[in-house]
Amino acid sequence: MSDIKSKLLLDLADSVVNMDEEQTVELAKNYIAHNLDPYEGINQGLALGMDRAGTLYEEEEYFIPELLMCSDAMYAGLDVLRPHLKQDNLEDNHKIVIGVVQGDTHDIGKNLVKIMLETTGFEVIDLGRDVPPLDFVNTAKEIKADIIALSTLMTTTMEGMQEVIRLLEGENLQNQIKVMIGGGPISKGFADKIGAYYAGDASKAAVLAQSLVKEV
Repeated sequence: MSDIKSKLLLDLADSVVNMDEEQTVELAKNYIAHNLDPYEGINQGLALGMDRAGTLYEEEEYFIPELLMCSDAMYAGLDVLRPHLKQDNLEDNHKIVIGVVQGDTHDIGKNLVKIMLETTGFEVIDLGRDVPPLDFVNTAKEIKADIIALSTLMTTTMEGMQEVIRLLEGENLQNQIKVMIGGGPISKGFADKIGAYYAGDASKAAVLAQSLVKEV
């Protein structure tokens, strides 16, 4: 990785952590001006900064107002980088239902995953935040989705992920509709336990989704 690229990625992450929306926009423009990969700019710059802000929130150094200002900076940078992403079209029109499980309203990670999925050619139906398990299943059946992607940042809502799996199993759809999960408290061990697939971050989620639809 070039020194310029490394520095810009670090600066992008720092600007998000520092809640500096204006600087994030300028850095994102500079990043594009150097003809660097916008996908990496999002994942290794903006998203990394948001991850660091989330850690500061967990350590109680940041609180909700700071976290919101960090997310504003991240989204401002996204607005600059997103138009430059290449659209990788899959051979078939694969659909994914995505959302944050019931009881949780943290959607920054979910939104990043959505962007990455869209750039790899998926049609993404976003149910938003605080979504009941049955809504995921009903929507997936209605649109004939290949994958349901579930997100949460709270341990108290992880049960909702397992409930989605149970509902699919109850209708013998667990082999037809794959379930991907991710978020702060989620681990591969938990995913394996409930019969889901685990993605550690937004870029890994996009790669995982592509591999899942190729298995079908």
